[in-house]
Amino acid sequence: MQVLKFGGSSVADATRMSRVLDIVLDAAARDRVILVSSAISGCTDALIEIGATADSERRTQQIEALRRRHRAIARRLFTGAERERMYAELDGLFSELAAAEPEACVSFGELFSTRILAYKAACEGFSTQWLDARELVRTRDGAVDEEQTYSRIRAAVQAAPEVQLFVAPGFIASDENGCVTTLGRGGSDYSAALFAAGAGASVLEIWTDVPGLMTANPKVVPAAVTIPDISYRAALSLAENGAKVLYAPTVGPAMKAGIAFSIRNTFDPRHPGTLVSGRPPVPEGAWMGVTSRSVPERGEAVVCLVGEAVSSRSTAAGRILSALAEAGIQPLGEVTGEGDCFFIRVRPTVEQAAVGAIHHEFFEHRRVTVIPVFIAGYGAVGHELVRLIGLSAARIERRRGRSIRIAGLSDSRRFVVDLRGIPPGEADARLSAGQSAADGAFIDAVLAAAPRGSVFVDCTDDHFLHRRYAELFRGALGIVTSNRRSLALPYVQYAALKTEARQNGVFFRYDTTVGNALPILESLASDANCSDGIESIEAVISCTLNAIITAYDGERGESFATLLRRAQDEGLTESDPRTDLGGKDVLRKLLILAREAGVPLEAEDVEISPMLGPEFFDCPLDEFYRRLVACEPQFIAREAELDAAAQRQRFVASLRRDPAARLGYRAEIKMQRVDPESPFYRISGTENVIVVRSEYSAPLVIKGAGEGVRLAATGIIKDILM
Repeated sequence: MQVLKFGGSSVADATRMSRVLDIVLDAAARDRVILVSSAISGCTDALIEIGATADSERRTQQIEALRRRHRAIARRLFTGAERERMYAELDGLFSELAAAEPEACVSFGELFSTRILAYKAACEGFSTQWLDARELVRTRDGAVDEEQTYSRIRAAVQAAPEVQLFVAPGFIASDENGCVTTLGRGGSDYSAALFAAGAGASVLEIWTDVPGLMTANPKVVPAAVTIPDISYRAALSLAENGAKVLYAPTVGPAMKAGIAFSIRNTFDPRHPGTLVSGRPPVPEGAWMGVTSRSVPERGEAVVCLVGEAVSSRSTAAGRILSALAEAGIQPLGEVTGEGDCFFIRVRPTVEQAAVGAIHHEFFEHRRVTVIPVFIAGYGAVGHELVRLIGLSAARIERRRGRSIRIAGLSDSRRFVVDLRGIPPGEADARLSAGQSAADGAFIDAVLAAAPRGSVFVDCTDDHFLHRRYAELFRGALGIVTSNRRSLALPYVQYAALKTEARQNGVFFRYDTTVGNALPILESLASDANCSDGIESIEAVISCTLNAIITAYDGERGESFATLLRRAQDEGLTESDPRTDLGGKDVLRKLLILAREAGVPLEAEDVEISPMLGPEFFDCPLDEFYRRLVACEPQFIAREAELDAAAQRQRFVASLRRDPAARLGYRAEIKMQRVDPESPFYRISGTENVIVVRSEYSAPLVIKGAGEGVRLAATGIIKDILM
């Protein structure tokens, strides 16, 4: 018998439930399984709120919202008659919830999730039986009656020898009077251990959203690593003193029954996680982890360091005090504890810093800062970024004392997350074997797993990914983006993102959105935030149009239509090149430039004069090219006219101070003729040029390559390391 328990984040939606069933049904092919599940993520909190709501109308609305969420999962998992049957079963449970006493509401979440899982497994052809934990797990005087509980579980399993898969709700039980009760937040882990002990299981696995017990909370200490194996006693010490991955009462039943159990990551099933067992202590001594817990009634926090077979308590205590002193932290007393546990009290304001300092002393052997990076977008720029991270790793570590670790990678279809790191050379294979990225699953996985100090990199051209940026900021991730669509938003949204990053103490960097790796935005922001106000910005920043316009040579070269179609075929333009010709991409860049200069420019403030007339934009693409070919004589005549005047034409975006304009600045994008004295005259290919004039300084001219995947990837690495 095997017992597999899955937490709320593991069953949060239909995609994740499917992943859980893949793991469970694979295990069921080897031996019988008891699947123990928590409620879907956020459900228990919603049920507590429902139970506390006195207003009947409001309560009905809350129940309906939760019902819709579960029906949405059922809609994705089932079809036809199976879907209708699942709907009917859920509706029955929600009717019971509506009639339940307030204190009983919290017990329904696990009923919802396990009913869905059990029915889905049955539909997949597995002999499945749902077990009612309320009938099996019994408590007396507030504690689990283990003898009665084990007897009931054993009888239920033995009564159904033909069943391959049992599904049971965690967290819930019944007391000696038959009233429904719970085992406390995190109690589903405890339920799983009780089922394992009662059924005489040989395997107990706790599946969660992190890769096992770690040497510290990775959201506090990015350098934390998974503890491969640990004793029951040490695991219990960590759990009792703040390690939230494991619910402390879980250890007791497993330890008494002698069942080794593992803590695994649902999002990375190949990771072995942590094995908790009764193994003998490490002879030479070893350190397991450091954690902390708040003691608000005393206005302090207690940091706990746990080891195995520690040879000298006095030496360890001295190292703890030395590490805190080096970090400038004054403890509130001496090191206390006994055996292999060490406790030190500190002020709450330095709790996380104290954990980091002690972890550094006992667990980090190299003074290299690891930066976990999660990359969204695996097109040309994403590929090059991964390649350059691999090529430059040794140099960056040697010169900067930092290491970029690819902890997650996603394209539009699949994603992989591995906090141990994804070697650049394995990225393609790991991604192709990854999980579905549908419905924002990659962002969800990043938010669940990312250590504090991680960086999210947006290499996509996605129109909507920016909607998740605020969540990432609140999850303590910095963001580096080359996706200018994420910044060319209405100003209020742009400002809100900047504020969200600042309030959460993380960075938001996007230097590659304009001018690729050129130092444009940092120069603008530097002037705008100092006393030297911006008078004007003039910019030739459309790589697409620059390449076509500078290559066009009238009757001496290829036609304008030929050059444009080639650029389209090579992917230099949008799928419809009129997007570029109409100035939309230049508009996005101008908005970013203006806002970095301190001008809250909106798209409607910009006057755009496309390089072609309106008749080119109101027809199918094939007709557009026919009209372009027909106009070639006009293009040739205009080029000859420019040659005669020693001029050239450029598509220029400009922002100029104008007291009569709404914002005190006038913005426009149009084709302009330039003379040999202009910085725009001698550009070629995809070069960009920006001229910034300010109140007191001489004009600043920035010129260089504005396109190229290597330059973009290099700029992103620079933003990561800044």
